[in-house]
Amino acid sequence: MTGGRGTARAGSRYLKGRLTVLMITAFVDMLGLVMVLPLLPFYATKLGGSATIVGGLIAAFSLAQLVSAPLWGSFSDRYGRRPALLSGLILSAVAYVIFAYAGTIWMLFFSRLVQGAGGGTIGVVQAYVADVSDPKDRAKSLGWLSAVTSLGAVIGPAIGSALVQLWGRHAPGIAAAAFSLLVTLFAWEFLRESNEPATTDEHAAVEHVEGSVMWSVIAHPRDPAPRLIWIYTIAIGAFYGMAPTLPLVLQKYLPITEANVGYFVMYLGGMGFVVRSFILGRMIEWLGEANLARLGLLVLGLGLALVASIRSYTMVIVSFTLMPVGTAFLFPSVTAMLSRVVPKARRGLYMGVQQTFGGVSKVAFPIATGIAMDRLGMGAPFIVAGLLVAATLLFTSSIDEHALPPVRSAKPAR
Repeated sequence: MTGGRGTARAGSRYLKGRLTVLMITAFVDMLGLVMVLPLLPFYATKLGGSATIVGGLIAAFSLAQLVSAPLWGSFSDRYGRRPALLSGLILSAVAYVIFAYAGTIWMLFFSRLVQGAGGGTIGVVQAYVADVSDPKDRAKSLGWLSAVTSLGAVIGPAIGSALVQLWGRHAPGIAAAAFSLLVTLFAWEFLRESNEPATTDEHAAVEHVEGSVMWSVIAHPRDPAPRLIWIYTIAIGAFYGMAPTLPLVLQKYLPITEANVGYFVMYLGGMGFVVRSFILGRMIEWLGEANLARLGLLVLGLGLALVASIRSYTMVIVSFTLMPVGTAFLFPSVTAMLSRVVPKARRGLYMGVQQTFGGVSKVAFPIATGIAMDRLGMGAPFIVAGLLVAATLLFTSSIDEHALPPVRSAKPAR
């Protein structure tokens, strides 16, 4: 028995070590992304872009991501997660160099497309976590992954704004590229494979099913996996749809510029990190994954709607607190449920398909938000997005059977 416990502890340490390496990689990757993202609206408007153009720039990333995500997912199922992740990091480094020296709107668009192609590996990252995590701990592990990326989102915007002030507009892109190259070398050395490459017969099976999975999400939205993918798609589209226009709202009503906008994005990331690190696990045990996903939808919807009423720093804090709390409850729970619904051999593919549909919404929502802001005013897009997220509760009626139930009630009373 002692030997068995020792083996289990050794195995647990091995899995935690693999997750730690992945999370360091994900942290640095996110650090580079958010160093440049809050600056994008300011760079674009200085080059003559409107709110609609800014929305298009945000959407360009998602467009490339939605095309590349299922391809990366299938690639990782066939050849392994590690080569897919390394390739994505290299593409990100190239994109940041282009961003640093973009002198036209079209060069900004090109940098966003290349960056989105590299960012399509997020489904592979989630599949890696699912590969090495115990099913009962999967949502917590995904929450920890989200926590470290949120920590990157805390630090990155402040670094980006500081670099602009110290060394000018080129500095954030150059620094982000350097971070990406460094973490590529780190992952090459320390990141171990989590998924054995498929056989020739399995290659053919994946190729056959890839298109059918995409179609099943559209044709059979009530099936377990498509239902979860649609919940994710609507919610993440609404959340990311605010990216191109939220800095413009803050700039209109508060003394906020490209030099300090990063600190507000930093607060968003900080709240996400705190919730995912210290609250998510307990909430899963208390409410279970399904109820926590429902609560996340309500909180996220309210936070989005309240952006329309921002006229003071108090309302910024309220809205910027609710939104990351909602996403922290929602996305890890939905992704963990999806990982249990689908076969392990197709996990990378389904995670990629989830990212593709999320990518479609991240293309559509920013464009729609930019157009709506130009034509209807500052507040309208956020009210509509909040109501839409809340309405997504209708999709959650039958997700309980795929979720971990609450466990708190099962503990003996003291």
